Amino acid sequence: PHAGSVESKNEAAMSELVPEPRQKPVVPMKPMGINTSLLGYIGIDTIIEQMRKKTMKTGFDFNIMVVGQSGLGKSTLVNTLFKSQVSRKSSGWNREEKIPKTVEIKAIGHVIEEGGVKMKLTVIDTPGFGDQINNENCWEPIEKYINEQYEKFLKEEVNIARKKRIPDTRVHCCLYFISPTGHSLRPLDLEFMKHLSKVVNIIPVIAKADTMTLEEKTEFKQRVRKELEVNGIEFYPQKEFDEDLEDKTENDKIRQESMPFAVVGSDKEYQVNGKRVLGRKTPWGIIEVENLNHCEFALLRDFVIRTHLQDLKEVTHNIHYETYRAKRLNDNGGLPPMTVETEENHESNL
Repeated sequence: PHAGSVESKNEAAMSELVPEPRQKPVVPMKPMGINTSLLGYIGIDTIIEQMRKKTMKTGFDFNIMVVGQSGLGKSTLVNTLFKSQVSRKSSGWNREEKIPKTVEIKAIGHVIEEGGVKMKLTVIDTPGFGDQINNENCWEPIEKYINEQYEKFLKEEVNIARKKRIPDTRVHCCLYFISPTGHSLRPLDLEFMKHLSKVVNIIPVIAKADTMTLEEKTEFKQRVRKELEVNGIEFYPQKEFDEDLEDKTENDKIRQESMPFAVVGSDKEYQVNGKRVLGRKTPWGIIEVENLNHCEFALLRDFVIRTHLQDLKEVTHNIHYETYRAKRLNDNGGLPPMTVETEENHESNL
């Protein structure tokens, strides 16, 4: 279309991708906008490539926590998520220490590389959570651990001579495993999410979803969503952090349809129609983990890794950590949390 036509001007103005039509303002504005057609290509868009190169050199941290009763397939799911043995089961875990007396926190670090991009992945497991007869306050050690990581980061940040790149051990994402009962959430689930949703990004997951029929699954998902809403529990992605309309539309769809993800994990491969697939063998066939007709694993993976990984990191830094930092410095009268001497004393006391 001819650039001078009114329609094409309107179209150009409407579309965000097309630069605005070069129309002279009635009153000349200062400084004058530069007419790029005189200069030709400047190369501002190469900033993306520069950032990509930098990230590829340094790699990035991603710390994921899994919480839920034992036997819900947490380790298997995380292994399936990253297509490698990244959970504690693979690192020689004895049968004897099956149920710890209290909640323990075990962090295992790995470096995963794909397409030249390095990810320093840490999987934080919480064996013993929800396995006792009395599970009162069993979320406390988990909250303590999450806050300790914020504290560690803050201490590094307020040092006079601080590191160029502070090691990031903050929990970016917490996968909370819900038992596939088909009834309602247990008081423990609600208690955990109520306390922890304020300090970490919680993604609720219905474990071992192949134990429910499709109707049961749909009904259970709706019931869980309703219960979370009634109890005022905000899970990730939180409504108030949607930055624009595009984010809101995308996240609303996730909040209203996908959450909580009903998943099946498996690190075993099977041959189906001449193709190798990850799946679980049952007497009536193979449940394919990555087949959306069978379960929502692929949706969860795409959400955590392919579309929201950077956002999980940003919300952790800009919201959860910022809240912790403001409170901590406020309680301290705006001063750094510790002077050098007290920090040394503190370390010698540990």
